[in-house]
Amino acid sequence: MKFPVLTEEKLISRLNYPKNKIRAVMDTDTYNETDDQFAVVYALESSDKIEIEAFYAAPFHNELSSSPKDGMEKSYDELQKILKMQNKDSFPIYKGSDRYLSEDNNPVDSDAARDLVERALNSPDDDPLYVIAIGAITNIASAILMEPKIIEKIVVIWLGGHALHWSNTKEFNLFQDLYSSRTILDSGVPLVLIPCEGVTSHLTTTSSELRDNIKNSGEIGNYLYETFERYRNDKLGNDDNSSIAYSKVIWDLAPIGFLNNKNWTPSYLTHSPILSEDFRWSFDSNRHFIRYVYNVKRDEIFGDMFSKLTLK
Repeated sequence: MKFPVLTEEKLISRLNYPKNKIRAVMDTDTYNETDDQFAVVYALESSDKIEIEAFYAAPFHNELSSSPKDGMEKSYDELQKILKMQNKDSFPIYKGSDRYLSEDNNPVDSDAARDLVERALNSPDDDPLYVIAIGAITNIASAILMEPKIIEKIVVIWLGGHALHWSNTKEFNLFQDLYSSRTILDSGVPLVLIPCEGVTSHLTTTSSELRDNIKNSGEIGNYLYETFERYRNDKLGNDDNSSIAYSKVIWDLAPIGFLNNKNWTPSYLTHSPILSEDFRWSFDSNRHFIRYVYNVKRDEIFGDMFSKLTLK
């Protein structure tokens, strides 16, 4: 597959922190874990910086789903549930891929991928569409393979992989779909990479913090708190010792934090890493640039989210 090549000047311009309010779509495996729900709500409550145009349901497969398709369908239903709670059910939601990319890199056709192609191609050259991706990157990679021209029209912000210094990068979002992950890293699409372990892994919260700050912040605040508690109880069972000091990473807040304030997610330009078959990073200084987030300001991001929910 031959992809359009952005000039280095244009690529770096796209990777600069946006100066104005941005247009965005959000790709999320919303039923997986408990962090996507927080990110969806945080994005919708950040309308001064982010104009969400649509949501895409991403595939996932773990103990909460019987297949990638089932995970995607459950995420689609969860998105509908959250938006209804916030009286924002007019936002379009599109079903995404029902499977991951195979080795031949044929795109997986879906409503989400087709909508991304259409929105991207209709975007003005000086107003790229931001793609906030917090799940397996299958929908986005498929859209790029369906219409490579969208590389010139989008900026992808992806929570995926582990830190570049980590011993491996078998992070859930990246690990599920090797070929989609490689497509995003190899295609030259403007990419802001936000890793998990070693970077966003200290975006933790606790039951007591959520109880104090969002539990009574309307229906959606209660729902986020209750979702966190269910996840906590499922993970801990009867382990009383662990429950005393339990905390949970809410990884998916990081991309929204990046768009809300560049100082909350320090970053730098680096060459796009190479992803090996055994899920390790390697490096080549001849490759195109990406923006790499190397730290997150935990208190600032949570504080911003809490304040926005409290003011609802």
